[in-house]
Amino acid sequence: MAINTALIGRSYGPFSYQVGLEKIREYAVAVAGGIPSTGFLSSGPPEGLHPWLYDLEAGAKSPYGSIVALPSFAVVFAIAPFGTACGDPELNVDLLRLVHGEQELEWFAPIKPGDTMTTTGTLTEIYSKAGKDFFVVISETQNQHGERVVKGTWTAVVRSSDA
Repeated sequence: MAINTALIGRSYGPFSYQVGLEKIREYAVAVAGGIPSTGFLSSGPPEGLHPWLYDLEAGAKSPYGSIVALPSFAVVFAIAPFGTACGDPELNVDLLRLVHGEQELEWFAPIKPGDTMTTTGTLTEIYSKAGKDFFVVISETQNQHGERVVKGTWTAVVRSSDA
């Protein structure tokens, strides 16, 4: 069954996400090679982890005035429209043949604890290449101040039944 090209232009969202201090810390520790749920502050953060990513005092003295999230933390909330599109029954995607193709993120503002992120997305392309179907969702996220925070481009590959 082919992907339904009539859905190009379909919007998904808005999706809301409240950014938490501990989620930012846990993500940073995990990316730095630590174990996020072990109370890392009592034993110290992983070596090399920048204090702006976990230390309240250091974050307050930073140019951002707060702890900030690693840029890749944006995937936590910005992927919501893509995930919803993948499961959209009208799109006719065989989820057993779906592969995450690629993602691109473009950042415009830092992510801070207490931010409320609102993400919407649009299915922008559906095409076939090399015997596979592809679809692209572009997401846009703003914070509670209406500032653009991140733009995501998400590409899925749907393998053919011959593969």
